Amino acid sequence: MTTPRPTHLSADDARRIALRAQGFLGAPDRRAGVRGVLRHLGAVQLDTISVLARSHELVPYARLGAVGRKTVDDAYWTDTHAFEYWSHAACILPIEEWPHFAFRRRAYRNRPHWNHELPDGVYDQVIKQLRAEGPLTATELGGAKKTSEWWDWSGTKVAVERALMYGEVVCVERRGWKRVYDLAERAIPDALLHDELDDTECIRRLVRLAARSLGVGTRADIADYHRLKGEQFDAVIADSGLVPVTVEGWGKPAWADPAALESAPRGRHRTTLLSPFDSLIWERARTERIFGFTHRLEAYVPKPKRVYGYFAMPVLAGGRLVGRVDPAREGRTLVAKQVSLEDAKAVPSVAQALLEAAGWVGCTDVRVERVDAAHLREPLAKELARALA
Repeated sequence: MTTPRPTHLSADDARRIALRAQGFLGAPDRRAGVRGVLRHLGAVQLDTISVLARSHELVPYARLGAVGRKTVDDAYWTDTHAFEYWSHAACILPIEEWPHFAFRRRAYRNRPHWNHELPDGVYDQVIKQLRAEGPLTATELGGAKKTSEWWDWSGTKVAVERALMYGEVVCVERRGWKRVYDLAERAIPDALLHDELDDTECIRRLVRLAARSLGVGTRADIADYHRLKGEQFDAVIADSGLVPVTVEGWGKPAWADPAALESAPRGRHRTTLLSPFDSLIWERARTERIFGFTHRLEAYVPKPKRVYGYFAMPVLAGGRLVGRVDPAREGRTLVAKQVSLEDAKAVPSVAQALLEAAGWVGCTDVRVERVDAAHLREPLAKELARALA
């Protein structure tokens, strides 16, 4: 007899389902490693900010522990395992998802207006050069910028980025944070190199994949994962295979991945620092709804107006978000410029997260500069000292 799937979830059920779906509950699949994390999440966001490490390195670290940073990059970029494209933002995506973004490539090809002018003949020249010389950066293609201004792209850069959006060119790796471009016909396996799926089927598949990666979510949660429009979600949800559910306290309709409802989430919780761009927390309203935790990246907020710090990283412990750490590095010392704790019970977890992160980036010491709750500064310092002794 088949056990019926639940159609109503408690808030705790939903939180645990989300944690398991994102790889934070239960034993991590170390044999699958970084590639397994990418395939499981479906998208790993890229960002220019590097404090402890770049965000695409922090994401597998948070789930697997101290995996080597070179191992992370090699896992993404060797053996045609992944490609970079516009998903939730600029993301690393599993190579199997290439066909699912045909709808977006078509939309770019049909786009009537662009912010940058494309000089005559430059597009064809870029394609010709890549065909003749193999993978190249924009600089190697002839220069990325006309001036030192970040937005002032050269004609070459405009052309190769346009070709990337169209799908004629693929970013096959990052080298010194520069995109390395190659022709899609060379970089994408033949079996995947097609735009055969119509827009509806692309979106249906991405909705299913997003729900799998989230476990359970509202319309906005699921659509936002790959930056789909609400009406696109509405058009495919009826035959997506997702299970309609209600969640205690959510106040909005929700849908669950059917596999997520087959068994109760159990296992060990990770204790770790999270990148602000981690897919567990990248959508602010969802983070508040599931964890009761307000998360906001303040890197682009004027310094006097920052509350938690430039790159405040939420601390995950016991399946809860228990605080924030704004980190920096000085030589072999990991500096916690500011620590914000939810309560005293979080002190051991924050200390553990700091120490593990320090070891991962090659630091031998941890220094705490400021704790929002002043009375918790000494207990945190003692916890760190005891562990470092």
